[in-house]
Order: sequence, then C-alpha cells, then structure tokens
Amino acid sequence: MTAGRLAGVVLAGGASRRMGRDKATLTVPGRFAGLSLVQHLVSVVAQRCDPVFVVAAQGQQLPDLAAHVLRDEVPGLGPLPAIGLGLRAAALHGALRAFVCAVDMPFLTPDLIDELGTESSESEADIVLPTAGRDHYLAGVYRTALADVVEAMVAAGERRVGALVDRGSVRRVMFTDASPLANLNSVDDINGLL
Repeated sequence: MTAGRLAGVVLAGGASRRMGRDKATLTVPGRFAGLSLVQHLVSVVAQRCDPVFVVAAQGQQLPDLAAHVLRDEVPGLGPLPAIGLGLRAAALHGALRAFVCAVDMPFLTPDLIDELGTESSESEADIVLPTAGRDHYLAGVYRTALADVVEAMVAAGERRVGALVDRGSVRRVMFTDASPLANLNSVDDINGLL
C-alpha cells in the first residue's frame, strides 16, 4: 500500500438508542438506490479507501458488504475501542492512515475524504479532523499507529474519543458546508429526508 492511500473504517455497531433501531441496516425510501446505510457508506468510502473495514457489534446482522467485517469484542463501550479495532486491522493490512466515519453519515462525499486525506499526507499530525462549528471525531483521518494508544486508553477505562484527540497531534480542516458531516440520529432526521 502506498503512503498516500487510506484504509477506511466504518463504525456500524452503535446501539442507536435515539433512532430506536439499528442504523446500519436502515433504508430510506427513495434514497441511496435502496441501499442500507452501511452499504451506502461502504460504497462511498471504498471510492477513496482500500481496504475498507466495517466494525459491527457481536451478533449484529449485516447485509453483504464489499468490506472486511470486524466485531467489537466487548459491547457497550462506545466508539473508542471500535476505532482502535479498525486502526489495528488497517495497520495489519499495511495502511499508515485510515479514514474513520460513523455509519449514519448519508451525505458523506468522496471529496471530503480527499480533502482530509490530502491534508493528512501533507501533515505530521496524528489526526486530521473536519471542523464545521465543532470537531467531527467520527469523520476524520487517524494514523493507524494510534491503535496501541487506544488499546492502552480503553484498558485504563477511557471511553471518550475526545480523550484520544486530546492526546494526539491534531490538524483541523475548516468546512463551511457541514452537510456531508450530518448524522441521522432520529426518526425525525429520516422524515426530513423524505
């Protein structure tokens, strides 16, 4: 794998409490060519990242995916250990950096991945995050070497992705258009798409 190529990590194993159902397998009538959110996100991420990993919960049912599926080892710990699992797998496949995103970002674009990937390849930062009113931890480029840091943090009881961001060197990229970073968190968000 070349130094400029990113691996991709799609975090799909969240509890989806506000949505009331698994977001990964959610379909939105008339949107995304009938694909579930996880299929749609994998198709977007795969345009710029190789290989692509999906981190899912133990026992979570997923449709067929053009990605490697990894399973969270311990449920209910949030996205930090899932990020670590994805970064470790990407490192084992030879990637130096990985684009990490949440499964509930239906408007994510290859252009956003390109911009963050270019910034990452030109920067010494451990983490490159998009900023649009706030940092978007679950739509950034992370050095795969951070897998060891994440493992140690989780072993010490840490669960917040923000704690990882606080420990690493970070480059923030400002986006005036936040729409590619929007998340579907509730049924109301889905109704807004219809």
